[in-house]
Amino acid sequence: MSATHSPRVAVFAGTFDPITLGHEDVIRRGAMLFDRLLVAVASGHHKSPRLPLARRMALCQEVLGELPGVEVVAFDGLLVDCCRQHGAGVMLRSARHASDFDYEAQLAAMNRKLLPPVQTVMLLPEGSLQCISSTLVREISALGGALDGLVSPAVVRALSESA
Repeated sequence: MSATHSPRVAVFAGTFDPITLGHEDVIRRGAMLFDRLLVAVASGHHKSPRLPLARRMALCQEVLGELPGVEVVAFDGLLVDCCRQHGAGVMLRSARHASDFDYEAQLAAMNRKLLPPVQTVMLLPEGSLQCISSTLVREISALGGALDGLVSPAVVRALSESA
């Protein structure tokens, strides 16, 4: 591992549109593994997010509170560039099921080609949270369904305000 990429600094990236209880679970557990965990909120220009970047970042900060060692940052472009910028030696990733894992394995291999000193570490969300995705949360919200047990109350408020 290069001196410029610390194995004690990790980046957990996503569009977080919105941040779910599954994301929160992985972040809280990841925070126990690393000295510094950057929650990197992607601009998401390729996904047309429902919530603007500033709102997604604010929600991440609000629901993560004062979690020690966790910092919310924005990024645009390649995740490897975000790792370089922050000196991260680890990309923290998550997979809920086999199809996620297949995609994540391919992504990890490509990121290793692009930035060999940085490792990918996978955490699975707690079993009862593995069915939650931001896409499903947005759909349930748009159709007027209850979001209890899927996202934090702050996210419920934000989605109802953006409807």
